[in-house]
Amino acid sequence: MPAKRKDPSESSTATIGFEAKLWLAADKLRNNMDAAEYKHVVLGLIFLKYISDTFRHVQHPDLRADYVIANPPFNDSDWFRKDDDVRWQFGIPPKGNANFAWVQHFIHHLAPQGMAGFVLANGSMSSNQSGEGDIRRALIEADLVDCMVALPGQLFYSTQIPVCLWFISRDKSGGKPSTRPTGHPSPTGRRDGDEGRLRDRRKQTLFIDARKMGTLIDRVHRELTDADLEKITSTYHAWRGNAGSRGGAENAEEKKTSASESLRASASPREYSDIPGFCKSATTDEIAAHGHVLTPGRYVGAEEVEDDGDPFEKKMPRLVAELHAQFARLLSPWERSGEGACLSAKMEQTIKANLRGLGYAF
Repeated sequence: MPAKRKDPSESSTATIGFEAKLWLAADKLRNNMDAAEYKHVVLGLIFLKYISDTFRHVQHPDLRADYVIANPPFNDSDWFRKDDDVRWQFGIPPKGNANFAWVQHFIHHLAPQGMAGFVLANGSMSSNQSGEGDIRRALIEADLVDCMVALPGQLFYSTQIPVCLWFISRDKSGGKPSTRPTGHPSPTGRRDGDEGRLRDRRKQTLFIDARKMGTLIDRVHRELTDADLEKITSTYHAWRGNAGSRGGAENAEEKKTSASESLRASASPREYSDIPGFCKSATTDEIAAHGHVLTPGRYVGAEEVEDDGDPFEKKMPRLVAELHAQFARLLSPWERSGEGACLSAKMEQTIKANLRGLGYAF
Protein backbone atom coordinates (compact mmCIF):
# COMPACT_ATOMS: atom_id res chain seq x y z
CA MET A 1 0.00 0.00 0.00
CA PRO A 2 1.49 3.37 -0.96
CA ALA A 3 2.35 5.72 1.87
CA LYS A 4 -0.34 8.22 2.69
CA ARG A 5 0.58 11.69 1.53
CA LYS A 6 0.56 14.39 4.18
CA ASP A 7 -2.16 16.95 3.80
CA PRO A 8 -0.41 20.25 2.87
CA SER A 9 -2.95 22.08 4.97
CA GLU A 10 -1.43 20.49 8.08
CA SER A 11 1.71 22.56 7.58
CA SER A 12 1.88 26.24 8.39
CA THR A 13 4.13 29.05 7.32
CA ALA A 14 5.55 29.04 10.85
CA THR A 15 7.05 25.56 10.41
CA ILE A 16 7.95 25.31 6.72
CA GLY A 17 11.73 25.31 6.43
CA PHE A 18 12.22 26.47 10.02
CA GLU A 19 13.50 23.15 11.34
CA ALA A 20 16.03 22.88 8.51
CA LYS A 21 17.33 26.37 9.26
CA LEU A 22 17.68 25.56 12.96
CA TRP A 23 19.75 22.44 12.28
CA LEU A 24 21.89 24.36 9.80
CA ALA A 25 22.56 26.94 12.53
CA ALA A 26 23.34 24.15 15.01
CA ASP A 27 25.78 22.61 12.56
CA LYS A 28 27.58 25.93 12.22
CA LEU A 29 27.71 26.24 16.00
CA ARG A 30 29.47 22.90 16.14
CA ASN A 31 32.33 24.15 13.95
CA ASN A 32 35.29 21.88 14.72
CA MET A 33 34.17 20.68 18.17
CA ASP A 34 34.51 16.96 18.75
CA ALA A 35 31.30 14.91 18.83
CA ALA A 36 31.32 14.27 22.58
CA GLU A 37 31.67 17.94 23.46
CA TYR A 38 29.08 18.93 20.86
CA LYS A 39 26.60 16.43 22.30
CA HIS A 40 26.89 17.85 25.79
CA VAL A 41 26.81 21.54 24.88
CA VAL A 42 24.64 21.97 21.80
CA LEU A 43 22.09 19.19 22.16
CA GLY A 44 21.21 20.53 25.60
CA LEU A 45 19.79 23.69 24.05
CA ILE A 46 16.06 24.03 23.56
CA PHE A 47 15.31 24.81 19.92
CA LEU A 48 11.79 26.17 19.67
CA LYS A 49 10.93 24.30 16.50
CA TYR A 50 7.31 25.42 16.36
CA ILE A 51 7.30 28.86 17.92
CA SER A 52 3.59 29.50 17.53
CA ASP A 53 2.70 26.13 19.11
CA THR A 54 5.06 26.14 22.08
CA PHE A 55 2.29 26.75 24.63
CA ARG A 56 -0.46 24.88 22.79
CA HIS A 57 1.53 21.69 22.11
CA VAL A 58 4.58 20.86 24.22
CA GLN A 59 7.13 19.57 21.72
CA HIS A 60 9.59 18.06 24.23
CA PRO A 61 7.72 17.34 27.48
CA ASP A 62 10.51 15.24 29.00
CA LEU A 63 13.45 17.42 27.97
CA ARG A 64 15.60 18.69 30.86
CA ALA A 65 18.39 20.79 29.38
CA ASP A 66 21.74 21.74 30.85
CA TYR A 67 21.63 25.04 29.00
CA VAL A 68 18.79 27.13 27.59
CA ILE A 69 19.58 30.14 25.38
CA ALA A 70 16.63 32.05 23.93
CA ASN A 71 15.35 35.31 22.51
CA PRO A 72 11.56 34.93 22.79
CA PRO A 73 9.00 37.40 21.39
CA PHE A 74 8.66 40.48 23.58
CA ASN A 75 5.35 41.29 25.32
CA ASP A 76 3.43 38.84 23.13
CA SER A 77 -0.33 39.26 23.65
CA ASP A 78 -1.41 36.72 21.01
CA TRP A 79 -0.57 33.41 22.66
CA PHE A 80 -2.43 30.33 23.86
CA ARG A 81 -2.72 29.82 27.63
CA LYS A 82 -3.89 26.71 29.43
CA ASP A 83 -4.53 27.58 33.08
CA ASP A 84 -3.57 24.14 34.44
CA ASP A 85 -0.31 23.97 32.45
CA VAL A 86 2.32 22.13 34.51
CA ARG A 87 4.86 24.80 33.60
CA TRP A 88 3.15 27.48 35.69
CA GLN A 89 5.05 26.60 38.87
CA PHE A 90 5.34 30.21 40.02
CA GLY A 91 1.99 31.63 38.96
CA ILE A 92 -0.33 31.79 35.97
CA PRO A 93 1.02 34.38 33.48
CA PRO A 94 -1.44 36.99 32.18
CA LYS A 95 -3.15 36.39 28.86
CA GLY A 96 -2.12 39.83 27.67
CA ASN A 97 1.62 39.26 28.00
CA ALA A 98 3.61 36.05 27.51
CA ASN A 99 6.89 37.26 29.08
CA PHE A 100 6.55 35.19 32.25
CA ALA A 101 5.11 32.29 30.31
CA TRP A 102 8.43 32.11 28.48
CA VAL A 103 10.40 32.47 31.71
CA GLN A 104 8.56 29.56 33.30
CA HIS A 105 8.76 27.52 30.09
CA PHE A 106 12.56 27.78 30.15
CA ILE A 107 12.78 26.97 33.87
CA HIS A 108 10.51 23.95 33.46
CA HIS A 109 12.88 22.45 30.90
CA LEU A 110 16.05 22.96 32.96
CA ALA A 111 17.96 20.03 34.45
CA PRO A 112 18.56 20.10 38.24
CA GLN A 113 21.87 21.93 37.70
CA GLY A 114 20.82 23.66 34.48
CA MET A 115 21.25 27.31 33.56
CA ALA A 116 19.26 29.59 31.27
CA GLY A 117 20.08 32.88 29.59
CA PHE A 118 17.47 34.82 27.64
CA VAL A 119 16.52 38.28 26.42
CA LEU A 120 13.34 40.02 27.55
CA ALA A 121 11.78 43.46 27.40
CA ASN A 122 12.70 45.78 30.28
CA GLY A 123 9.15 45.66 31.62
CA SER A 124 9.77 42.13 32.86
CA MET A 125 12.10 43.52 35.54
CA SER A 126 9.54 45.76 37.23
CA SER A 127 6.00 45.19 35.96
CA ASN A 128 3.35 44.45 38.59
CA GLN A 129 0.42 44.18 36.19
CA SER A 130 -1.87 41.14 36.12
CA GLY A 131 0.15 39.17 38.65
CA GLU A 132 3.55 39.56 36.96
CA GLY A 133 5.02 41.05 40.13
CA ASP A 134 3.85 38.02 42.12
CA ILE A 135 5.50 35.64 39.64
CA ARG A 136 8.74 37.61 39.75
CA ARG A 137 8.66 37.58 43.57
CA ALA A 138 8.16 33.79 43.54
CA LEU A 139 11.16 33.38 41.22
CA ILE A 140 13.32 35.49 43.54
CA GLU A 141 12.15 33.68 46.67
CA ALA A 142 12.93 30.37 44.94
CA ASP A 143 16.48 31.74 44.49
CA LEU A 144 16.53 31.15 40.74
CA VAL A 145 17.70 34.55 39.48
CA ASP A 146 21.48 34.48 39.16
CA CYS A 147 22.19 37.69 37.24
CA MET A 148 20.37 40.59 35.60
CA VAL A 149 21.95 42.77 32.90
CA ALA A 150 20.37 46.00 31.64
CA LEU A 151 21.44 46.66 28.04
CA PRO A 152 21.39 49.90 26.00
CA GLY A 153 18.80 50.61 23.35
CA GLN A 154 19.31 50.42 19.58
CA LEU A 155 20.99 47.00 19.64
CA PHE A 156 18.36 45.43 17.37
CA TYR A 157 17.53 46.20 13.76
CA SER A 158 13.84 45.55 14.31
CA THR A 159 13.34 47.76 17.37
CA GLN A 160 15.23 50.48 19.23
CA ILE A 161 13.90 49.64 22.69
CA PRO A 162 16.41 48.74 25.42
CA VAL A 163 16.27 45.16 26.69
CA CYS A 164 17.61 43.09 29.55
CA LEU A 165 19.30 39.74 29.99
CA TRP A 166 18.05 37.20 32.53
CA PHE A 167 20.37 34.47 33.80
CA ILE A 168 18.64 31.69 35.72
CA SER A 169 20.45 29.02 37.72
CA ARG A 170 18.79 25.96 39.22
CA ASP A 171 21.72 25.42 41.57
CA LYS A 172 23.60 28.37 43.09
CA SER A 173 25.47 26.24 45.62
CA GLY A 174 28.37 25.69 43.24
CA GLY A 175 27.05 22.28 42.25
CA LYS A 176 28.07 18.70 42.74
CA PRO A 177 31.16 17.24 41.09
CA SER A 178 30.60 16.74 37.38
CA THR A 179 29.98 13.23 36.04
CA ARG A 180 30.87 14.28 32.52
CA PRO A 181 33.88 13.02 30.58
CA THR A 182 37.19 14.57 31.61
CA GLY A 183 37.56 18.07 30.23
CA HIS A 184 33.83 18.70 29.69
CA PRO A 185 32.37 21.28 32.10
CA SER A 186 28.96 20.94 33.71
CA PRO A 187 26.55 23.93 33.78
CA THR A 188 27.87 24.83 37.24
CA GLY A 189 31.34 25.20 35.76
CA ARG A 190 32.86 22.19 37.53
CA ARG A 191 35.02 19.48 36.06
CA ASP A 192 35.75 16.07 37.51
CA GLY A 193 37.86 16.39 40.63
CA ASP A 194 37.65 20.16 40.52
CA GLU A 195 35.97 20.93 43.84
CA GLY A 196 35.16 24.53 44.70
CA ARG A 197 35.28 25.77 41.11
CA LEU A 198 32.27 28.03 41.68
CA ARG A 199 31.43 29.73 44.94
CA ASP A 200 28.18 29.40 46.88
CA ARG A 201 25.89 32.17 45.56
CA ARG A 202 22.68 31.19 47.32
CA LYS A 203 20.42 34.11 48.25
CA GLN A 204 22.48 36.45 46.08
CA THR A 205 21.93 38.03 42.65
CA LEU A 206 24.34 40.03 40.52
CA PHE A 207 23.11 43.24 38.88
CA ILE A 208 24.99 44.76 35.92
CA ASP A 209 23.98 48.10 34.43
CA ALA A 210 25.37 48.21 30.87
CA ARG A 211 23.01 50.88 29.54
CA LYS A 212 25.85 53.32 28.85
CA MET A 213 27.93 50.80 26.95
CA GLY A 214 28.15 50.24 23.21
CA THR A 215 29.14 52.34 20.22
CA LEU A 216 26.84 53.89 17.62
CA ILE A 217 27.64 52.43 14.20
CA ASP A 218 25.10 54.68 12.53
CA ARG A 219 22.34 57.04 13.58
CA VAL A 220 19.99 54.34 14.87
CA HIS A 221 22.12 51.26 15.59
CA ARG A 222 24.48 50.49 18.45
CA GLU A 223 26.95 47.65 18.90
CA LEU A 224 28.69 46.30 21.99
CA THR A 225 32.44 46.23 21.43
CA ASP A 226 34.71 43.33 22.37
CA ALA A 227 35.87 45.37 25.38
CA ASP A 228 32.24 45.89 26.43
CA LEU A 229 31.51 42.18 26.19
CA GLU A 230 34.69 41.35 28.09
CA LYS A 231 33.76 43.74 30.89
CA ILE A 232 30.29 42.22 31.29
CA THR A 233 31.26 38.56 31.00
CA SER A 234 34.38 38.76 33.13
CA THR A 235 32.44 40.55 35.87
CA TYR A 236 29.80 37.79 35.90
CA HIS A 237 32.43 35.05 35.86
CA ALA A 238 34.39 36.66 38.69
CA TRP A 239 31.22 37.02 40.77
CA ARG A 240 30.37 33.35 40.22
CA GLY A 241 33.89 32.40 41.23
CA ASN A 242 35.06 30.89 37.93
CA ALA A 243 38.70 29.89 38.11
CA GLY A 244 40.58 31.85 35.47
CA SER A 245 38.24 34.85 35.50
CA ARG A 246 39.76 38.25 36.11
CA GLY A 247 36.67 40.28 36.85
CA GLY A 248 35.36 43.68 35.89
CA ALA A 249 36.51 46.91 34.39
CA GLU A 250 40.26 46.60 34.95
CA ASN A 251 40.57 43.52 32.77
CA ALA A 252 38.33 45.01 30.07
CA GLU A 253 40.56 48.04 29.74
CA GLU A 254 43.87 46.19 29.51
CA LYS A 255 42.75 43.42 27.15
CA LYS A 256 42.01 44.52 23.59
CA THR A 257 41.73 41.04 22.07
CA SER A 258 38.43 39.70 20.78
CA ALA A 259 35.77 38.67 23.28
CA SER A 260 36.08 34.99 22.37
CA GLU A 261 39.86 35.09 22.83
CA SER A 262 39.48 36.88 26.14
CA LEU A 263 37.08 34.27 27.46
CA ARG A 264 39.39 31.44 26.45
CA ALA A 265 42.50 33.05 27.87
CA SER A 266 43.76 31.70 31.17
CA ALA A 267 44.54 34.09 34.00
CA SER A 268 44.88 34.22 37.75
CA PRO A 269 41.59 34.15 39.70
CA ARG A 270 40.45 37.55 40.95
CA GLU A 271 37.99 38.40 43.66
CA TYR A 272 34.79 40.13 42.57
CA SER A 273 34.06 43.61 43.91
CA ASP A 274 31.10 45.96 43.41
CA ILE A 275 31.70 48.86 41.01
CA PRO A 276 29.42 51.87 41.72
CA GLY A 277 27.34 52.67 38.67
CA PHE A 278 28.10 49.34 36.98
CA CYS A 279 27.63 46.22 39.13
CA LYS A 280 26.33 45.20 42.53
CA SER A 281 25.89 41.87 44.30
CA ALA A 282 22.59 42.10 46.21
CA THR A 283 21.02 39.74 48.70
CA THR A 284 17.49 38.41 48.47
CA ASP A 285 16.56 40.61 51.43
CA GLU A 286 17.83 43.71 49.61
CA ILE A 287 15.78 42.79 46.55
CA ALA A 288 12.70 42.29 48.73
CA ALA A 289 13.26 45.76 50.22
CA HIS A 290 13.02 47.13 46.66
CA GLY A 291 9.66 45.43 46.09
CA HIS A 292 11.23 42.52 44.18
CA VAL A 293 12.10 44.82 41.29
CA LEU A 294 15.05 43.52 39.27
CA THR A 295 16.13 46.72 37.52
CA PRO A 296 19.94 46.98 37.93
CA GLY A 297 19.86 50.77 38.22
CA ARG A 298 18.15 50.43 41.59
CA TYR A 299 21.10 48.55 43.04
CA VAL A 300 24.34 49.65 41.38
CA GLY A 301 24.11 53.27 42.55
CA ALA A 302 25.82 56.24 40.94
CA GLU A 303 29.16 56.07 39.20
CA GLU A 304 32.01 57.57 41.17
CA VAL A 305 33.25 60.82 39.63
CA GLU A 306 36.94 61.56 39.97
CA ASP A 307 37.66 64.76 41.87
CA ASP A 308 39.63 67.20 39.72
CA GLY A 309 41.10 68.87 42.82
CA ASP A 310 39.56 72.26 42.00
CA PRO A 311 37.82 73.63 45.16
CA PHE A 312 34.12 74.45 44.67
CA GLU A 313 34.64 78.06 45.84
CA LYS A 314 36.98 78.62 42.89
CA LYS A 315 35.31 76.35 40.38
CA MET A 316 31.81 77.86 40.52
CA PRO A 317 32.82 81.50 39.80
CA ARG A 318 34.98 80.27 36.93
CA LEU A 319 32.09 78.29 35.42
CA VAL A 320 29.73 81.26 35.78
CA ALA A 321 32.25 83.47 33.99
CA GLU A 322 32.55 80.93 31.16
CA LEU A 323 28.75 80.81 30.85
CA HIS A 324 28.59 84.63 30.71
CA ALA A 325 31.17 84.62 27.90
CA GLN A 326 29.14 82.07 25.96
CA PHE A 327 26.01 84.21 26.29
CA ALA A 328 27.96 87.16 24.92
CA ARG A 329 29.04 85.31 21.79
CA LEU A 330 27.32 85.96 18.50
CA LEU A 331 24.18 83.85 18.26
CA SER A 332 23.31 81.76 15.22
CA PRO A 333 21.12 83.34 12.47
CA TRP A 334 18.09 81.42 13.77
CA GLU A 335 18.75 82.59 17.34
CA ARG A 336 19.13 86.22 16.22
CA SER A 337 15.69 86.45 14.67
CA GLY A 338 12.06 85.72 15.34
CA GLU A 339 11.11 82.76 17.49
CA GLY A 340 14.75 81.75 18.01
CA ALA A 341 15.62 85.09 19.59
CA CYS A 342 12.65 84.90 21.98
CA LEU A 343 13.51 81.36 23.10
CA SER A 344 17.20 82.14 23.57
CA ALA A 345 16.48 85.30 25.57
CA LYS A 346 13.96 83.52 27.76
CA MET A 347 16.37 80.65 28.49
CA GLU A 348 19.21 83.07 29.28
CA GLN A 349 17.05 85.04 31.72
CA THR A 350 15.91 81.84 33.45
CA ILE A 351 19.48 80.62 33.92
CA LYS A 352 20.61 84.00 35.25
CA ALA A 353 17.70 84.11 37.69
CA ASN A 354 18.53 80.66 39.02
CA LEU A 355 22.19 81.59 39.47
CA ARG A 356 21.23 84.79 41.31
CA GLY A 357 19.16 82.65 43.66
CA LEU A 358 22.32 80.71 44.44
CA GLY A 359 24.32 83.85 45.05
CA TYR A 360 26.13 83.96 41.70
CA ALA A 361 24.84 87.07 39.96
CA PHE A 362 26.34 88.22 36.65
